[in-house]
Amino acid sequence: MITQENLLIHELIGLEATVMKSNNEQIMSISGTVVDETKSMLFLNTINGIKKIPKENIEWKFSFGNNESIVNGNLLTKRPQERLGVKT
Repeated sequence: MITQENLLIHELIGLEATVMKSNNEQIMSISGTVVDETKSMLFLNTINGIKKIPKENIEWKFSFGNNESIVNGNLLTKRPQERLGVKT
């Protein structure tokens, strides 16, 4: 079960995500469902198609169930399997 405490070590694909703060005003308030991720990017399925957005230097809001959590994107900048603690 995803909670605010374990969000960083959980799978992000399938969660609703919104850009809350960014130095790039063009991506402010973009939201959608996370469909893929790499070490430095999240891929969101938005109403305007798939958007690639960097994780770093962005404040993200993730929605899961009836809960929301705000996360500093710098904490997410690892390969998904490294962040999840999976041995490769």
